[in-house]
Amino acid sequence: MKPRHFLTLLDLNPSELKQVIERAVELKALRKQDSEEKTLAGKVLGMIFEKSSTRTRVSFEAGMAQMGGSALFLSSNDTQLGRGEPIADSARVLSRMVDIVMIRTFGHDIVETFAQHSTVPVINALTDGYHPCQLLADMQTYWEHRGDIAGKTVSWVGDGNNMCQSYINAARQFDFKLNIACPEGFEPDSELMAQNKQRIELFRAPKQAVANSDLVVTDTWASMGQEEEKLAREKAFAGYQVNEELMSLANSDALMMHCLPAYRGLEVSETILDADDSVVWDEAENRLHAQKALMEFLLAQH
Repeated sequence: MKPRHFLTLLDLNPSELKQVIERAVELKALRKQDSEEKTLAGKVLGMIFEKSSTRTRVSFEAGMAQMGGSALFLSSNDTQLGRGEPIADSARVLSRMVDIVMIRTFGHDIVETFAQHSTVPVINALTDGYHPCQLLADMQTYWEHRGDIAGKTVSWVGDGNNMCQSYINAARQFDFKLNIACPEGFEPDSELMAQNKQRIELFRAPKQAVANSDLVVTDTWASMGQEEEKLAREKAFAGYQVNEELMSLANSDALMMHCLPAYRGLEVSETILDADDSVVWDEAENRLHAQKALMEFLLAQH
């Protein structure tokens, strides 16, 4: 039986995604009651990091420990992947030794190739193309604060990056409308937009995109690996800051999210992350619970 992978949100159907989020909410409650279930006892997670991380490493490693399993941190410096071993070969070997693998890397083709040759479930913990684990946490957070996101309007403000592209997939899987505000030349993948044209609308003016929205989301203007473009990007994204003035155009009960790390004074104002409509700290915590539920789901299928 072939393993189930989680490389994008499309790898689970809407019903399964809802199941994972409901379980994440349950696991969160159990943790607060100090009565966690050790459903992953004896399981080993291999964590491959070609991009560094805070939230991803801590949430996966802590999540496995809390559910009775263990995790191995593998950086490019620690493995043969960093020395040029073919991805397919690494996948064949590692998947014989661990029960599940997460990969945080650059090209999305890397996780696709690894999954193709792995005999255990593979989770995309971030690529240049998609960041589906963050979307599980975001959808859980909206559910906790406002209920079902189906039929709502979400506004993405900023770069058409991996997070934006994951929000496009989320609009399809969770049944909401997505407004995307980005400067010319920074749009999401054109094919992805064409496939979802009935659910998304592209804007150049953030104020138009955010008007009457139920959720406003942004991310850093220069992602990991784009540091050399930082000044050029700051110039291109001038006027795309999510701040109190912009949030005032959204619905009165709209929420604001950011996957972090955030650069206060750039893509967000100095104070918006601490405002009443910001749920970024719950959003960050929910990476832990959503990923525990995801790993439990994938291992149960295997």
